[in-house]
Amino acid sequence: MIRFFLIEDDAVVRRMLERIIQDSGLGEIVGQASDGNQVSIDQLFGVDVIIIDLLMPELDGIQTIKKLQGEGFAGRFIMVSQVENKEMIGEAYLQGIDTFIQKPINRLEVMSVLKRVADYLSLEASLLTIRKSLQILDIKGKPESAEYGSKSASFSEQGGVAQRAQQLLLQLGIASEAGAPDLVLIIQWLAQEERRGDQLRDIQLKELYSQILLKLHGTLDEQSMGKEVRAMEQRIRRMVLQAFNHLSSLGLTDYANPTFEHFAPRLFDFQEIRQRMQELEAGEKTTKCRISVRKFLSVFFMEAKA
Repeated sequence: MIRFFLIEDDAVVRRMLERIIQDSGLGEIVGQASDGNQVSIDQLFGVDVIIIDLLMPELDGIQTIKKLQGEGFAGRFIMVSQVENKEMIGEAYLQGIDTFIQKPINRLEVMSVLKRVADYLSLEASLLTIRKSLQILDIKGKPESAEYGSKSASFSEQGGVAQRAQQLLLQLGIASEAGAPDLVLIIQWLAQEERRGDQLRDIQLKELYSQILLKLHGTLDEQSMGKEVRAMEQRIRRMVLQAFNHLSSLGLTDYANPTFEHFAPRLFDFQEIRQRMQELEAGEKTTKCRISVRKFLSVFFMEAKA
């Protein structure tokens, strides 16, 4: 269960958020404050997520985030705001917020955001377990493939790129997809090999998936490897399709959405995005659009390295 802390100067909004969180069953409120000046790190022990207002009379949301991060808080931030100024929103994202909740408070939006954050935290915990397992394998000297066994860096050393990848997964609405842990491991592998994203053309995707599986499981027989590669391939493709649909849906709702503006033309062919938006508007559940998994992985890697 997620432990939330509320920093919001409007008592009515605090009560609304508290009721929604309680009703959702996703977490509990462990503390509240009406201004950032009233909160210090010693009040945040065990807190996973801070829900914070952008505009407050004394210390605003961005200043409060800087202060708490400076004091050592490493949890997540969800910002509540009715501000549409892109510069302020961009500054908030730069300071590390995970997502926005728009005012006036909409119950369905809040529930959706909380679910995404819960999925993200669950993914983060799963990836931490995977990294620990890989670290143990490195310590024990488990055999690696001949081509890549001489590399000294382990996946566990790629924490920075993994954390950024996890943030991107949440932003793209695919943190809960079955292929999300696979994608993070791929990004770590690419970072370890010091490849550029556009160099994915130098390796077949099936070979890439095979290298990840060898790192995870050690030597596999040909039949088992083929089965595992096909399963990973399907998970990755379903996840990429979900990202494609999510961005198309964002664009259909708000063409000026910053996530849509930044990622849609980078991760996908924008003509395909436009076609999918038309399909969604027409109520079509499936798509005839062509999606390049290779392009998605290449751009996602460059974004994670940025």
